[in-house]
Amino acid sequence: MNTLKSLLRGNARQYGMVIALAALVIFFQFQTDGVLLRPLNVTNLLTQNASILILAVGMVIVIVARHIDLSVGSVAAFTGAVGAILMSKHDVPWLLAVVICLAIGLAIGAWHGFWVAYVGIPAFIVTLASMLIFRGLTTVVLDGATVGSLPENFLKMGNGFLPNTNITLVLGALLCLLLVVLEFRERASAVKYNFDVTPAPLFYAKLVALVVVIMAFAWRLADYRGLPIVGLILFALIGIYSFVTQRTITGRHVYAIGGNVDAATMSGVRTKRIDFLVMANMGMLAALAGLVTAARLTAANPKAGTNYELDAIAAAFIGGAAVTGGVGTVVGAIIGGLVMGVLNNGMSLMGVSIDWQQTVKGLVLLAAVAFDVWNKRRTAGGGGAGAEEATPPPPTALAEELSAPAGA
Repeated sequence: MNTLKSLLRGNARQYGMVIALAALVIFFQFQTDGVLLRPLNVTNLLTQNASILILAVGMVIVIVARHIDLSVGSVAAFTGAVGAILMSKHDVPWLLAVVICLAIGLAIGAWHGFWVAYVGIPAFIVTLASMLIFRGLTTVVLDGATVGSLPENFLKMGNGFLPNTNITLVLGALLCLLLVVLEFRERASAVKYNFDVTPAPLFYAKLVALVVVIMAFAWRLADYRGLPIVGLILFALIGIYSFVTQRTITGRHVYAIGGNVDAATMSGVRTKRIDFLVMANMGMLAALAGLVTAARLTAANPKAGTNYELDAIAAAFIGGAAVTGGVGTVVGAIIGGLVMGVLNNGMSLMGVSIDWQQTVKGLVLLAAVAFDVWNKRRTAGGGGAGAEEATPPPPTALAEELSAPAGA
């Protein structure tokens, strides 16, 4: 069994941002005289940051696979523009338009994946080119104007709520139950394979804190109008991608490639295929973020999605993704995105100018990456928990890890 000290040392990246987020919430709650956690503001915090959080889900996977995607803001703007034109000018049913736009985003991501995986051009260059291409095409498609008059059902993606506030509380309780069951299963699996586990008191304390936070959040949402539909979409994505990255062979391969691409190749991982899938997935999520943005703003705008890529990248790194790849989680990226969202919202409520907000966010990003570098050097030098990140496993060990049960 790990001691508390060694556990915290080995999970500094995971717990550090959770503590930072809690500290920010407490700080701004007092500084804004309780406005931050009012039901209306909590709802706004979720809806206003939903697009960035959707992008962060895909971006952290891209970064784990040791790539980067600079085009997501432009792709989001382009697909949102295409969707708006299909619905408002060509009377395409909104659901069909959504499917078409997701397919377009997937195709754009596949285009990126082709150049990155099979031609060998760095993702930075490929997506930088696409950032320019699709920002220009967005203006061309919209003819420089804003396109509105979108169907009411489509607008609910960004502004709608579940029909009954009690459903929010029920969903919160079900989420708590699911997370508790998964935590116990993961703990039992770790014990079965003789892995180190969290000391029982800390384990139960973590579960209690998790349930309290989730139910408090659900209660605040229910106290206004309930869970926003975009929040339901976001929570579904978190669940799906957390499962894929942590519990499937494809997810293991992504981490293996990011940790040591040569060892992964020698272990039989189809690295080109994984790189292709990672970039294609990012394009589809960028399209979804673009549709959500258009729905929230009730129109498609040539400037939509500006700086989305920077916010998504910052969320992933603040949430614990490693600059060198191989490390990062979907939940961590969401926490990083919420840190940025609380910073923006809290400083806005305090009347801080946008210039200083950008300055503070930049300093937070720099501090998060500096902490990652410091933590990696410390664990590598001290030989303590987590030192395995500094020394990639040999091909034989990696092969054994990839063939282990997914729940181990």
